[in-house]
Amino acid sequence: QVQLVESGGGLVQAGGSLRLSCAASGRTFSTYRMGWFRQAPGKEREFVAAISMIGASIDYADFVKGRFTISGDNAKKMVYLQMNSLNVEDTAVYFCAAKTTLTGTYNYWGQGTQVTVSS
Repeated sequence: QVQLVESGGGLVQAGGSLRLSCAASGRTFSTYRMGWFRQAPGKEREFVAAISMIGASIDYADFVKGRFTISGDNAKKMVYLQMNSLNVEDTAVYFCAAKTTLTGTYNYWGQGTQVTVSS
């Protein structure tokens, strides 16, 4: 069983920055692929960024490239999402997710943390 707990959300003005953190449990954390997703009101949940904890393969959604940075710390079992140059369209609940198998989808999810960007 894997537990994920996000933190770091909040209210920020447009142009500002936030750093989200995700604390993970799990004995084999270093083999996971960790992702950040977000869901805005009335919209589908969408992929933001992902990192493989072994090999550090990273992917970003096009709309965050150059603004957001995903990173991880195997020793601390943590994943981070540094978000810069935030705009109102980034307002959403941000979820941390873990993919613990080589195939399939993300199979563990956190409860989410709210990010609100004001104009």
